[in-house]
Amino acid sequence: MGRPIDERDRRRVRELHAKGKSRNDIARAIKRSPSTVSKIAAAFDPPLTFDRAAEVAVATEVRRADLAKRRAETAIVLQDAAERELAKMTRPQLYWEWGGKEHTYDERWQDEPTPADRRTMMATAGAALDRSLKLAPPREQAGEQSRSVIGQLMAGLRRDYAERHQNSEAADDAD
Repeated sequence: MGRPIDERDRRRVRELHAKGKSRNDIARAIKRSPSTVSKIAAAFDPPLTFDRAAEVAVATEVRRADLAKRRAETAIVLQDAAERELAKMTRPQLYWEWGGKEHTYDERWQDEPTPADRRTMMATAGAALDRSLKLAPPREQAGEQSRSVIGQLMAGLRRDYAERHQNSEAADDAD
């Protein structure tokens, strides 16, 4: 059993409590356990409390706001990643190989990525957009606008793809 609670302990608990110290801070300062500090505080008339509900509520709201801001920033990064992936679908693509018996390096450029690479890019863009929308869901009005922007982007990509492949088919037919 520890030493008995004396008047000095009571006085220090009252002083430190008045300064806004927490129960655990007071316990460390007077070299007592937190439960002993609680007993001392409860013995006062009226009892001293360490209710920090208001502080905790404010801290919780600040944390929520901070997390909301970070989610919005992450959503922007994901949106940017999706747009970069979609843009790659229409750019020339470098393909390379390293190997063989002589360990040679070979590279070639193609006018556009292979169908398999385009599927991968589309899946990557889709996943990034999906996560972005989950982190920062569009509001009703903004949702319609963002859906129309994405729809316009996809329609433009389809037109571009069709035009390029139609031209290559016409060139094939001419041969």
